[in-house]
Amino acid sequence: MEIDDDGIEEENINSHIEFPAEVQNAIEQVLPSTDPLDHPDFNAVDYINMLFPTEQSLSNIDDVTGRMKMKIRQLDDEIRTVVRGQTSVGQDGRQALEEAQKAIKQLFARIKDIKDKAEKSEHMVKEITRDIKQLDHAKRHLTASILTLNQLHMLVDGVEKLQVLVKKRQYGEIANLLQGVTNVLDHFQKYMGIPQIARLADKSQSIKAELTEQITNDFHNAFAGPNSKNFTANQQLAEACLVVSILEPKVKRELLKWFVSIQLSEYSHLFQETQDIAWLDKIEKRYAWLKKNLVAFEEKFGHMFPPDWEMSEHIAVEFCHITRKELGKIMLSRKNEINVQLLLFAIQKTTNFESLLGQRFPGVTLDSTLVHQFVKKEGPNPFEEPDDNNPFKDDLKKENEALNSEGGSNETAPVAKVKNPFQGIISRCFEPHLNIYVEYQDRNLAQLMDGFVEDMQKAQLPKAEIARANVLPSCADLFVFYKKCLVQCSQLSIGHPLLALTTVFQKYLREYANRVLQNSLPKVGNTAPSGNLIQSFLKEGEVTRFSASEQIHICSILTTADYCLETTLQLEGKLKEKVDPTLSNQINLMAEQDVFHNVISNCIHLLVQNLELSCEPALTAMTKIQWAAFEAVGDQSSYVTAITTHLRQTLPLLRDNLSTSRKYFTKFCMNFANSFIPKLICHLFKCKPVSPIGAEQLLLDTHMLKTILLDLPSLGSVSMRKPPPMYTKIVVKGMTKAEMILKVVMAPHENAESFGDNYIKLLPESDITEFQKVLDMKGLKKNELSMMTDIFRSRQPAVPTAGHHQEQDISVTPMSSTTPEHESSRIRRLEKLIKRL
Repeated sequence: MEIDDDGIEEENINSHIEFPAEVQNAIEQVLPSTDPLDHPDFNAVDYINMLFPTEQSLSNIDDVTGRMKMKIRQLDDEIRTVVRGQTSVGQDGRQALEEAQKAIKQLFARIKDIKDKAEKSEHMVKEITRDIKQLDHAKRHLTASILTLNQLHMLVDGVEKLQVLVKKRQYGEIANLLQGVTNVLDHFQKYMGIPQIARLADKSQSIKAELTEQITNDFHNAFAGPNSKNFTANQQLAEACLVVSILEPKVKRELLKWFVSIQLSEYSHLFQETQDIAWLDKIEKRYAWLKKNLVAFEEKFGHMFPPDWEMSEHIAVEFCHITRKELGKIMLSRKNEINVQLLLFAIQKTTNFESLLGQRFPGVTLDSTLVHQFVKKEGPNPFEEPDDNNPFKDDLKKENEALNSEGGSNETAPVAKVKNPFQGIISRCFEPHLNIYVEYQDRNLAQLMDGFVEDMQKAQLPKAEIARANVLPSCADLFVFYKKCLVQCSQLSIGHPLLALTTVFQKYLREYANRVLQNSLPKVGNTAPSGNLIQSFLKEGEVTRFSASEQIHICSILTTADYCLETTLQLEGKLKEKVDPTLSNQINLMAEQDVFHNVISNCIHLLVQNLELSCEPALTAMTKIQWAAFEAVGDQSSYVTAITTHLRQTLPLLRDNLSTSRKYFTKFCMNFANSFIPKLICHLFKCKPVSPIGAEQLLLDTHMLKTILLDLPSLGSVSMRKPPPMYTKIVVKGMTKAEMILKVVMAPHENAESFGDNYIKLLPESDITEFQKVLDMKGLKKNELSMMTDIFRSRQPAVPTAGHHQEQDISVTPMSSTTPEHESSRIRRLEKLIKRL
């Protein structure tokens, strides 16, 4: 189809085809071109301007148009050729598809031919091997038949021989033959439906029953008959034991039970409950009897029984069961006669005997459930190689060195300790009576605590100077005593008695914290006799401050409480480790740890209160200065110097004596800042009236106090550590408020609205009460006060109480000192009381 150039519509000429960017890039890679007509951003106007840059070039317009038409014809010819070439593609595809279908049909025919040949080959192989398979089956069946006939012959012959040997009591031959007959009968279990086999099985069972009765009678005649006292071990009974091992397990159990009871009949008679020898003070005679009789038994009859019967262990285990029951009965009937010394004596002798049994016997005859129930948890002894200061802290390095020095391996894995299966098999009968032991330790601890209190009182009588704070030696004595009690009680029982002992531990931990530590703290207050009441009231405010020795003593109490707190936590872990796992959740020493926390908090409160009392006169002096009369700002005021002097005297002393409890020194600094800064602000409000120059002097003094407070944790220290961020935040926030108050006092107040806006900007969390105090500092008149107050209220209609907010942000400690307002009200109440008197 030819396309005439004149037939091309104008809209087709002017239409523009846009390809996606990916398609355009592919076209440029396949058909690179520099012709502007091929560019996707072709602009016809620019292209025409390029062809005809000047008016003179328009003379060649016909030539350019001719070239364009020629190029269009060439493109049409190329398109026509490509389109015609595509008409033959469909014919080639159909031809290729027909050829592929022919190839598939040929392939299918070949596969079918191969499958037919394979089936013929398989059929041929089966025909060839059919006879071979039949021969193989026949051989296997013939072999099984011959084996079964041989075993049947052995069974018949064995049963006949056993009947003869049983009558002759030839137990040695019976043992070998009976085992063989038993094994052959196991093979014929699936043939029991055959009458002949069933009869042979019945005869075998009859022979076993006859042997059981015969051997039992032989043992009864030998050990319980008329001539039993003169009986000596013989080969016949030794061989009879081999036969019993082959018979039903029940036969062996009953024979052993009867034999052991015969051996222990004398013991049961000698140590009856009514006999004097049966009481706890002669308990070692029980164990001596068993040792003596076991030696005699093994010499006389030991070789007669097979080693795997463990006859000596059976006798020892039954002895333990009898002893436990008898001791339980006699202690229940005579429990009023048991004291702690007798109880510990009996327990010690019993545990030693159990340890001896564990060394002598493997414990294979014990019931596994019994062993697991009464054997204590094994593991490394937490009290071996204790730390010098903490009795509950293990020194694993020393323990490993001790193991290596004994020839042990250098492996880091812990060496497993050998369990004693006899642990608790007798001694558990003492557990119901261990309350006597717990009560005894309760009395010992009460005496120990009284001694601690008496020692503390004696030490405080002369009030000798103390050079440095140390942990009180009494707390180490207390925990060493706890450790000994814990070790001893865990050897006696890991059940409820250990829980009862834990309750006693908790009781005296609280008593130590209250009676020894808390009560030995010095008291802050007037020491005047209570009889002179008026003098006591008149001297209110002249509160006695602590001496350096008393402050060191407070630090000593704090470090001791810290030591007790840490050791109590480790004691709780050891108790949970020792006690039965089912009871460990009942051990909780959190309340006792809280008691020591309270002692520490009280110590910090006393130290803070003492330092505040030292600074109180200086703050009082600040309020008495005539701040309205200042004409120029000078150096820091004398009251700042006084406060700085008290801080420099006290802080190094406390820091040195709290070096082992650094975190509590930091807490002391934070508590002091939380308490001192609000008190400073309250005293600032008492300074009135204050001139702008006086306020500037106060601002200088406040800045100096802020500087000294920021360096408070490292004051007087050689190494200047940065204070904790939390402490810095407290000081900066509190002292910034004091500085803002003074800046407001310095500000002019002629423009009331501007003054109110400036106040709210500098003190956004303030309230009307503080605003009035600031106005009082400025010494404004009543009409000015009223106007200023109205403006402030109009600016802040719903502002939360600043005093409440300040209490939340600054006074974070619940034990902070009383505020000056509270002190003034207290003084007013005392004045009224004095007037009444």
